[in-house]
Amino acid sequence: MTMTVSLQQIADLVSGQLFGDPQTTVSGVSSIAEAGPGDLVFAESRRHVHEAESSAAAAVLTRHEPESGAKPAVVVSDPRTAFAAVLEWFAPKITGEPGVDPTARVHESAQLGENVSIGYNTFVGADVQIGAGVVILPFCYIGDGVRIGENTVINPHVTIYPTCRIGSRVIIHSGAVIGADGFGFNQVEGTHQKIPHIGSVLIHDDVEIGANVTIDRSRTGSTEIGEGTKIDNLVHVAHNVKVGRNCIIVAQVGISGSVVVGDNVILAGQAGVKDHVTIGDGAQVAARAGIIADVSKGSRIAGFPARSYGDQMRIWASLPNLPKLIKQVQALESRVNELQAQLAIGEASCYSEERVAE
Repeated sequence: MTMTVSLQQIADLVSGQLFGDPQTTVSGVSSIAEAGPGDLVFAESRRHVHEAESSAAAAVLTRHEPESGAKPAVVVSDPRTAFAAVLEWFAPKITGEPGVDPTARVHESAQLGENVSIGYNTFVGADVQIGAGVVILPFCYIGDGVRIGENTVINPHVTIYPTCRIGSRVIIHSGAVIGADGFGFNQVEGTHQKIPHIGSVLIHDDVEIGANVTIDRSRTGSTEIGEGTKIDNLVHVAHNVKVGRNCIIVAQVGISGSVVVGDNVILAGQAGVKDHVTIGDGAQVAARAGIIADVSKGSRIAGFPARSYGDQMRIWASLPNLPKLIKQVQALESRVNELQAQLAIGEASCYSEERVAE
């Protein structure tokens, strides 16, 4: 069902100043290039405002007061935040019919809060506690002793192993596996002997976990994800890792065992972190960086092995000059060899003259 609102309602939502007809109808949001007649578009710069005014969009959200008046506009001081609020308004809401689907299997000892929704073919084990308003979509596995806080959303095909703790307002996307055994083995007489992992996973409030993320249970204690942290798709968090609050962990990051990640850290795509490393608060790690030692608070690092961002940028900038530099070095080596040969001939000649003089 299409949602339709007036531009005045949008202006009220974002506390913006409205220019043009307040009854302009908005039925969606879009990029400028793809905008249709009912869409609101986001224009951050003057150039984008001009492009929006010539598009098919119904209205513009921007920080700039309109000059031509070609399109109705809502003007705000922070259009990115305002546009996010509008997107959230129009976004499909993940909801479920309160109750347990007849195909689900819920252990008699499980405790369900008010308005919990448990979807098709989902398994809920013994001694599970699920808070009010939780939505568990089809084909999920919730192991024995799991705790899930209020208003959390668990998307299809999520596996949560026994005894894990999930906070309130957490979003876990499809295919995530929470609480699988950590990867630990002792070599005994040429074979790999499994080390039991009897700890758990603790995910604090307001965390989002992307599709196909794996967060391993600890050997003892808890693998921990701090409040407000957002984890992108295809990330691996190993056993006994401690991730702080409000971190951003981007796709395909791998964090080895017993790593400590501080608050407000950014790990960009495909970064890898060696075991038992500490990354200080506010550090920013560039894409594909390899962290093999502790990272100090507030650092910006890149490369493999990781070094300061500025140093690594200079290294990368110099790489295109390597072929030319190699040729120059080869030419210098050749010239040095020639000079050495000439010097040797000169020394030999002087020696011969000295012998004749004797």
